Amino acid sequence: MTISRTKRSELVYKALMPDLKHTRVLVTPTSYARHDPTLRTELEAAVGEVIYNETGRPLTSGEVRALLPGIHGYIAGLDVIDAAALDAADSLQIIARYGVGVERIDLAAAQARGIIVTNTPAANASAVAELAIGLMLALARSIPQADSHMKRGDWPRLSGTSLEEKTVGLLGFGAIGRMMATRLRAFGCELLAYDPFVPDEVMLTQSVTPATIPDLLAASHFVSLHLPVTETTRHMVDTAFLARMQRGAFLVNTARGELVDETALLAALESGHLGGAALDAFEVEPPPTESTLIKHPRLIATPHIGATTDGATTRMGWMALRECLAVLAGEGARYRVT
Repeated sequence: MTISRTKRSELVYKALMPDLKHTRVLVTPTSYARHDPTLRTELEAAVGEVIYNETGRPLTSGEVRALLPGIHGYIAGLDVIDAAALDAADSLQIIARYGVGVERIDLAAAQARGIIVTNTPAANASAVAELAIGLMLALARSIPQADSHMKRGDWPRLSGTSLEEKTVGLLGFGAIGRMMATRLRAFGCELLAYDPFVPDEVMLTQSVTPATIPDLLAASHFVSLHLPVTETTRHMVDTAFLARMQRGAFLVNTARGELVDETALLAALESGHLGGAALDAFEVEPPPTESTLIKHPRLIATPHIGATTDGATTRMGWMALRECLAVLAGEGARYRVT
């Protein structure tokens, strides 16, 4: 959905009160305002001072800690915002997460300090779904390999896998999972999904069959991850999980790197059990340059770009900005996590 400039200004200025000129806001997402410069000008016009992240990457706990003194509002990217960092938050009222995942924020520590945490649900859902399907197609048709051969002057006869009539298993059926289902139906895929928080009836209305994880893994030619990181889901993609997948199946992760045991994934690729995998998220970002997994010929790796389209970054920016200014102005947050 495109938001007009008039509507954007309305969203911002409805949240304003005259005394925000004394406030200081920290903005760390590297793509903030990249496609819409008015996100900067609106914020800078509303508050007293804006401090931007100039590193070009998410911040460490120590870097966040060094910047937080005197900060009232924090529009946060994928920084590590742990208890040690929040110990320096002497004025902070809100962490407006620019995105959905909040696993890098110590929510208990924030709550103990009375800091409101918000996120931007569904703002990047379409962009992530598009990337996940793009990665499926790239895996199925060996697109990176074909491109590499052509650039070397080769003309190989590469055989691919069709998405049509294949079974796709979606682990997670929130906003992204549902957009995946909508798009994959057009490919003629059979769809299975697992999500303990979504009623079966919701899946069935979208022509998706509810399934347990073992049944989904056994039946799926493609498995796509769309779950948050919790104590239950961390490293859920382990040796046993991968062994349950069909031989030659493909794994796609556009969610969080912590979902995947990367050592187990490498072993499954090297043994030939998996036909291939595509990762947009990693446990350590950026991953080590010497990573054997990244260099594996049947792995497609992208640098956490799922949410970085023009539409997604602009929507996330306006939602996070609105939440930040609303809380600083003493109003309620729409998308409060804590």
